[in-house]
Amino acid sequence: MIKISRTCVNRIIKQAKEHFPIECCGIMAGKVNGELIEITEIFPMTNVDRSPEHFSLDPQEQFEVYYTIREKGLKMLGNYHSHPHTPARPSREDIRLAYDPKAVYMILSLQEAAPRLKCFHIENGEYSEIPLVVED
Repeated sequence: MIKISRTCVNRIIKQAKEHFPIECCGIMAGKVNGELIEITEIFPMTNVDRSPEHFSLDPQEQFEVYYTIREKGLKMLGNYHSHPHTPARPSREDIRLAYDPKAVYMILSLQEAAPRLKCFHIENGEYSEIPLVVED
């Protein structure tokens, strides 16, 4: 199970709407306690592809974020991105580029009026949804 604060979720939604119609992206950090993954911080990043269909993180920003995460004693948990016009599920490209089976892949869909946020485990070309709890 994954837990995330309403504050983090709202920041992701705000970022996605501000960057619409291109995909927004970022890195998630927090703690792991057994089966519980707790996302405590998000780090919005630049989508250097500036595309509505895919994203690439800025390498210099990645380095700075990894350093900050380590300094705060947190664990890098995965990444998030938005799907401006498609559902909150991994695209073929998302699956193809999922390099770390331990990472959490979070997708926010803006396809409908109410944004939808889901988390996934991706490994060997397959994905499965991970239960997500948003806490106030």
